Amino acid sequence: MKHSPSDKKTPVTGQMVKLTAADGHSFGAYEAGSAESPLALIVVQEIFGLTDHIRNVCNDFAAEGFHVIAPAVFDRAKADVVLPYSQAGVTEGLELRSQIPSDKTLADITACAKALRDAGHRKVGIIGFCWGGLLAWLTATQTHNVDVAVSWYGGSIGNHVDTAPHCPVELHFGGEDSSIPHTEIQKIRDARPEVEEYVYDDAGHGFGCPERPSFNRDARDLAWSRSVEFLKTHLA
Repeated sequence: MKHSPSDKKTPVTGQMVKLTAADGHSFGAYEAGSAESPLALIVVQEIFGLTDHIRNVCNDFAAEGFHVIAPAVFDRAKADVVLPYSQAGVTEGLELRSQIPSDKTLADITACAKALRDAGHRKVGIIGFCWGGLLAWLTATQTHNVDVAVSWYGGSIGNHVDTAPHCPVELHFGGEDSSIPHTEIQKIRDARPEVEEYVYDDAGHGFGCPERPSFNRDARDLAWSRSVEFLKTHLA
């Protein structure tokens, strides 16, 4: 079955909720889908925050039958962050990211996994985009909180390949992504041949976001279809 998300902004069908990490930090999260859904998924944002695009991704996964939670991981530095898809947005996002130790971000993701399991889900998956793609990889390699992980154009994964993932992982990269060189993609492939890896030759960084100039519908649709099938296979 071919899966394809909506290109246009869809009506918001989810809601903002509050979660608390093990260290007492309270943060916002976008929740979509029902706890009665058979599948559970954490969606991790790009460097731009919980944008309309990320919320629409959550809605699209909810339409595929997932119960979704997307943490506002910038809340540890600044609440309610939504940045523009521009160089200024990238600059501000990187500054905010630098203020948050990765173990604190992983603690927020762990809280999302706990919330989904407390809702009755036996298995939990994760998918991340851009910065979230790296966080999905780190979750799969540094914690035992998820049962399957997918990363779209996650940068710097090549710097974290010494530890094997504890669950099945699928990676998606753009062949024309200037921020993730082919040497890094090959490094991951050499170090972790068990990981499924796809490269979309004519796609750049952020190819899955309709709000970015790099949007590539064909690559997005194929990566989406592969991701949905991979997640459903390992969460069933």
